[in-house]
Amino acid sequence: MSQPVDDLSQFDISKEEKDKLVAEVIRYVLFKTHHNSGCPIKREELTQLLTKNYRQRNLPTLVINEAIQKLSTIFGYEMRELQRSRPSSTNQGRFSQQSVAEAKSYVILSKLPSDVYKKYVEDDRTAPLTGFTFVVLSIVHISGGKTTEEDLWRHLRRMGLDEKNESHPVLGNIKQALETLVQQRKTK
Repeated sequence: MSQPVDDLSQFDISKEEKDKLVAEVIRYVLFKTHHNSGCPIKREELTQLLTKNYRQRNLPTLVINEAIQKLSTIFGYEMRELQRSRPSSTNQGRFSQQSVAEAKSYVILSKLPSDVYKKYVEDDRTAPLTGFTFVVLSIVHISGGKTTEEDLWRHLRRMGLDEKNESHPVLGNIKQALETLVQQRKTK
């Protein structure tokens, strides 16, 4: 009888290590999707992210599946697998298992119906601040529910948001926008 895929003993990692890897995949998917305007993310990229420190064969499957589940339940996104078949040059148009596996990629989609999304989520006046808030909350959540201000700014700078920028074309003073979020959090 084989062990279930979620049995961590076969991977020789702790639950904390696995949770950290799941958070890393979620962070990567969210940032890559934002940075590349929703372009698909290759499974190969996610696997490389996971295997740089771990060599267990089925670990990427476990971590990616848990990331898919958390993106759905926590963030309201469906991480959908795309499978594009690419012909192998050696098989004259026939697909090898390897070429099909290499072609797997993922996209994330909102799980809200489009009419609900337009009515309750999209708001041209508040969309920039809502997006900024979502990014900040995502960084904090993926960091285990807390993060240092330095780490937060490091992630925001990767997105082109610098704490020294006082005249962002949409958000204005970036540092003040973040302070406003902190104040809102304290009053709730």
